[in-house]
Amino acid sequence: MLKEKTLVPPDIELGFTPAEPNTIGDDQKTNKKTSEDITNKCAKYVSGAPDGGFKAWSVIVASMLTTFCTLPSLSLGSFKSIMSKSFYPKKVAFIFLPGLLTGRLFDLGHFKIPFFTASCGLIACTFLTAECKQYWQFFLVQGLFTGLFGGIIYAQAMSVVPHWFSKKKGTALGIVSIGSSLGGILFPTAGQNLLPLVGFKWTVRVFGFMMLVALGIANLGIDRRLPSVNIEGGLVNLSAFRYPAYTIYCISGITCYLGLYTVPTYLPLSATAVGMSDNFSFLLIAVTNVASGLGRLSAGFLADQIGEGLAGILTFAWPYASSQGALIGVSLLYGIASGTYVSLIVAPAMAMGDVSDVGRRVGMFLTIATLGTLVGTPISGAINARTGGFKDPGFYAGGVVIFSALLLCVVRYLQLGRLHGKC
Repeated sequence: MLKEKTLVPPDIELGFTPAEPNTIGDDQKTNKKTSEDITNKCAKYVSGAPDGGFKAWSVIVASMLTTFCTLPSLSLGSFKSIMSKSFYPKKVAFIFLPGLLTGRLFDLGHFKIPFFTASCGLIACTFLTAECKQYWQFFLVQGLFTGLFGGIIYAQAMSVVPHWFSKKKGTALGIVSIGSSLGGILFPTAGQNLLPLVGFKWTVRVFGFMMLVALGIANLGIDRRLPSVNIEGGLVNLSAFRYPAYTIYCISGITCYLGLYTVPTYLPLSATAVGMSDNFSFLLIAVTNVASGLGRLSAGFLADQIGEGLAGILTFAWPYASSQGALIGVSLLYGIASGTYVSLIVAPAMAMGDVSDVGRRVGMFLTIATLGTLVGTPISGAINARTGGFKDPGFYAGGVVIFSALLLCVVRYLQLGRLHGKC
């Protein structure tokens, strides 16, 4: 039992206090022979978290390059007729799915080899996409394997942040998350310009070479700082769910992802439906990604439930946007709001327990959130197909996102004893 020392620094920001030493992990026991040595060693490392310096920031840059090659960047947004609508929600779900296994491996110290192997797999899948001709081939390569390989490196890139930062963790997470916004801008923009010049195959191959460079640098720069700890209990720490704040936060993750990706997935389609050009629809994707980057950078100063609540309100308003100005306004504000939430998605899970178990705790949350990601956007699509419009999908998605924001308020109250303020 780790009774005497908490391995989480007392000055965790983002509005979440660290858990009491036995809040989560009440029944977690380290190997009896090395328990005391591991605890003392980890405590020494945690208390000396650098919160800056060349090595720490190089890890953050490496993690940012990792997210650059995972989330929106691989939806290949410029090929929306082939990929975005069909594969993006599924791919995000598969990215979150490996978190349970990857998080456990991370805590046990298995980091570099899984990260390198998954990086190679992700690059290979991108080059194979250029050879795909049928739907099932695109689904397997882009929808399934790209998501799974991306999920392995994504979970590791996020889990390594608290090894290097405590006071500035919000800023560090924001910088890491901005990589996906940069990818969401650069890949579609490059694709739109390259497609008429070199065709589909060489456009995707260029994407592969871009990823080869980015992930090559990431593999050189990313590293963990704390020693591994062999905490018993396997892949799942069921005792974590005895802590109400963590349980409710996991539920909020499911409900949020039931609606969060409805607007970015269907906004270009709704713009086309009200008479906007394809070029303008593409512009909306770029505006959303730029704004999302701003939201991710400011996440250290904004509460995640504020961003999520605003995203829910904008989801209600989105179907009523019928002019260019209104659509750009929705894209801009929604990008900022959703970016704020996404960049902080794992921060509360990181704070609710010992840093020695952070990989498994984050992995459990991401795997649970997968359920919402996997079915949320298809539900919106089914509602759209049945009703023939976007108002009902907007009401559905906005409602579940607002409900998730309310759950976050409950989590904050359980953690802080109040609904506002930071620690």
